[in-house]
Amino acid sequence: MQLNDVLHEITPLSEEDCFYVVERSKAGFNFPLHKHLEYELNYVENASGARRTVGDSVEVIGNFDLVLITGRELEHVWENYECRSKEIREITIQFSSDLFPENMLNKNQFKSIKQMFEKAQKGLAFSLNTVIATRPFLNSLSHENQSFYAMIHFISLLFELAKCNESTTLASSSFARTDIDTNAESRRVKKVHDYLMSHYTEKIHLSEVASLVGMNEVSFSRFFKLRTGKCFSDYLIDIRIGSAIRLLVDSSQSISEICFKCGFNNISNFNRIFKKLKDCTPKEFRDNYQKKKIIV
Repeated sequence: MQLNDVLHEITPLSEEDCFYVVERSKAGFNFPLHKHLEYELNYVENASGARRTVGDSVEVIGNFDLVLITGRELEHVWENYECRSKEIREITIQFSSDLFPENMLNKNQFKSIKQMFEKAQKGLAFSLNTVIATRPFLNSLSHENQSFYAMIHFISLLFELAKCNESTTLASSSFARTDIDTNAESRRVKKVHDYLMSHYTEKIHLSEVASLVGMNEVSFSRFFKLRTGKCFSDYLIDIRIGSAIRLLVDSSQSISEICFKCGFNNISNFNRIFKKLKDCTPKEFRDNYQKKKIIV
C-alpha cells in the first residue's frame, strides 16, 4: 500500500438534496481514515477516550465532540483507542460546498457562517458549551421528517455555531494546504506567511522577515505575536512540522530526508520538537497513520 492510499469516500449525498444527515447508535468506530469533497459536520456523544484525527491533529475526545470540516479532501477519522462505551451516538451531516453560493455568503446575514467555513478548512472543533447550546438543533434536524423544515433547522444550526467564540482549529495550514485567513489577519502578516511558505526549507533570520514588512525586529516580534497569537519562531516551526507531517503521510522519503527538507538542521532537534508538539516521534506518527489507512 502506498502512503497516499487514503480512502476516498463517495458520500450518499445526491444532487437533488441540500444535505445528507444520518444518526447512528454504535458500539465502536470501524471506518478507516478517509476524505471527501463534501463539507461535514460530525457530532459524537458518549465516546470518551476515543481518538479523533483531522489532518495532522490527533486528540483524545471527551463525552461530547462536535467538528466541522470544510477542507477539500482533508483526511479524518474517529477511532476507538481507549473508548470502552458500547452506546456511542453519532450524527453526521454532509453537504456540498456550493450549497450556499458566494453571493449569498457575502450577505450580512451569512457573513459569520462564511467566516466559520473558512476556519473549518483546517477542521474546527467546538467547545462543550457550544455543544450544549446546539444539541437541540442537532436533535431536531436528525428527527425532522419534512425536508423543508429540516433545511430551516440546518441553517439555524450553522448560524448558532458561527456565533460561538469557543472553537479550535485542528490541522495546520501547511498540512491542510490552506492559505492564511485573510479576513482575520493583516496584509503584512499574510505577506510574511506567504514568504515563509515559500522559504521554510531555508535558514530564515528574524531580521530579514522584519525588513520584508518595513519593521525592526522588536516591533515586528510584538506585532506578529499580537496578530497571530504566536511568536515568530513558533509560527515557523508549526509550518515546518506541518510540512514534515504531510511528507510523512504522502511520501516514502526517510525521516532524515524529511527533516532536512523541511528546514531542520539536525535529526535529534527535529525528533525532539516533533515529539513535544505531537506527543509521538515522526516514526510513530507515520506508523500510526499507515494503520489508519487500511480499508476494512
